[in-house]
Amino acid sequence: MLHDHLRNEFVKALRHELKPALGCTEPISLALCSAIASRYLGASPERIEAKVSPNLMKNGMGVTVPGTGMVGLPIAAAVGALGGDPDAGLEVLRAVSAEQVRAAKAMLDEKRVTVGLAETSLALYAESCVSHGADKVRVCIADSHTRVVCIEKNGETVFQIDAEAGAADALPYSLADATAADVFEFAMTVPLASVDFVLQAASLNSALADAGMSGDFGLHIAATMQRNVDHGLLSDDLLTRIVKRSAAASDARMGGAVLPAMSNSGSGNQGIMATIPVVVVAEHLRADQATLTRALTLSHLMAVYIHDHLPKLSALCAVTTAAMGAAAGMAWLLGGDQRTVSMAICSMIGDLAGMICDGASNSCAMKVSTSASSAYKAVLMALDNSRVAHYEGIVAESVDESIANLCALASRGMVQTDRQIIEIILNKC
Repeated sequence: MLHDHLRNEFVKALRHELKPALGCTEPISLALCSAIASRYLGASPERIEAKVSPNLMKNGMGVTVPGTGMVGLPIAAAVGALGGDPDAGLEVLRAVSAEQVRAAKAMLDEKRVTVGLAETSLALYAESCVSHGADKVRVCIADSHTRVVCIEKNGETVFQIDAEAGAADALPYSLADATAADVFEFAMTVPLASVDFVLQAASLNSALADAGMSGDFGLHIAATMQRNVDHGLLSDDLLTRIVKRSAAASDARMGGAVLPAMSNSGSGNQGIMATIPVVVVAEHLRADQATLTRALTLSHLMAVYIHDHLPKLSALCAVTTAAMGAAAGMAWLLGGDQRTVSMAICSMIGDLAGMICDGASNSCAMKVSTSASSAYKAVLMALDNSRVAHYEGIVAESVDESIANLCALASRGMVQTDRQIIEIILNKC
């Protein structure tokens, strides 16, 4: 029997980790820094000096900033400072005007914006120092994309908390006592009114998928797939629709579409991955809204539960763990039970454990499509009573042990991998 305190923690976790986000969340975090700094400056910045952690640099160099048509952290810092809404969180750029974008690009052309590496042990760290005349304001965000830890104006501290400590304690929920079985039971029994907000994930991320189908964004993976369906080189089956729609949403998001994603655990692509495959299967089955709500709750909460064991940013592509949430939602929709869900997740850990995160970019849509395919394949195996066995690789007998092994690999075993990835990327600049 699921304890009431854990039910409450699950609802709080979903509310905290499912947030609309416009654009890739790493450059958006820097844009938010700049927007807050500009508010305290009280004037239009003349110069911007930003610094970010190596991991944030990795995830901010190759992604298009919405509404700008440009890639990278400098334009994010500039447009955030000139037109960002400091109260909008991960939607900080939602109201930026064309004139403000032109002004931001002029700052870049005039070499008035710099972005460098910060000396920090934190994986997720951004700071922006904006100045006008003799006035300067510095704002720092750490550990979470919207967690402000420092505000300084003209050398005086306006606000400060310890960036290195207490971040985990600052979370409004704890999943320390939870298991994957608890997640499943919650999704099956929670009063729908308590979690009906998860349906917004379906509407937001489906709108991104619709935009991506146009072929105007990113690597236009979905449009390419659709052309090959039309030419008879791909079948228009459920797997193709799952992969196509998932890739389309990521293509649009990474390619700069001015549409928010419903993020999961601080990532729009993770939110897309936990949403779109479930929505496609629900549409295929003509499931009603109540059924879709439970399936999305299971998918998103399982993704949050797994990601809760991971670092904020690492060498492991976290789209893979969000896809394990999607596998849970799809397995249940297709008639599976908690055992089926566990089998599917274990098989995915045996399949996707080695997928690295080599920075946010248009190629993330490729990883989304690969993860969506793996999820559906693992679900079909589980429904056929087949899974990667406990004696194979890092997969264990239980799903929770398997998750723990995967997260240990990401947290400790892939540290040097992450450093090498960052070194390779920075040496390309």
